[in-house]
Amino acid sequence: MEARAGQAIEVDLQLVLAADVSGSMSLSELRLQRDGYVDAFRQGDVAEAILSGALGRVAVTYVEWAGRDDQVVVVPWMVLADGRDIADFTRRLAAAPAAVGGRGSHTTLSSGLLFCARQFRASGLRSYRKTIDMSGDGIGDDGPPIAWAREQVLGEGITINGLSVELPETNPYGPFAAMFRSSPGDVHAYYRDEVIGGPGAFVLAVNDLADFPAAIRRKLVLEIASR
Repeated sequence: MEARAGQAIEVDLQLVLAADVSGSMSLSELRLQRDGYVDAFRQGDVAEAILSGALGRVAVTYVEWAGRDDQVVVVPWMVLADGRDIADFTRRLAAAPAAVGGRGSHTTLSSGLLFCARQFRASGLRSYRKTIDMSGDGIGDDGPPIAWAREQVLGEGITINGLSVELPETNPYGPFAAMFRSSPGDVHAYYRDEVIGGPGAFVLAVNDLADFPAAIRRKLVLEIASR
């Protein structure tokens, strides 16, 4: 069911799925990212995690982010309480226009975080847990300092989890990568050390395109079923 402002429905978890669609994301990454979330919600273990909470329902919204002023709500808040709700959410996400080729030249993760935090204020929902699930393949290079944005979000009682993607074959810097990245794994370190935070926060790392769908599925089960 779609959540409406003012309903004040209580759920086990409010979850913002925040997907990077900046210019650093390749066509393969963009396609796998969207398809990965659609497929994950159709799996039994994710549905079981959703229904296993004290109330047996969670609220989810899907957001795409790129540059400083480039964030969009792809699917608005929906309360998932049974198989029909989950199927409705996946249909909406699958049918939404795809971000083809990425948007903009910047990866403004800090602005993306702040945009996601604002979604909770207008959700019309109540929950003990609020989580932003950030996925991306780059380090923030524009907008407010990530440390300041992270502090603002954590100060509102919101947990930030991450899915960091480091795929050498889609490296936007090509042969000049060494000039921009200190090591092949520094995107993972960035998410671990500077992005995630809050009770039980975690980050999963993806180093191979084939691992993307399974990582999304695992991440959803871990954060939805978390106590």
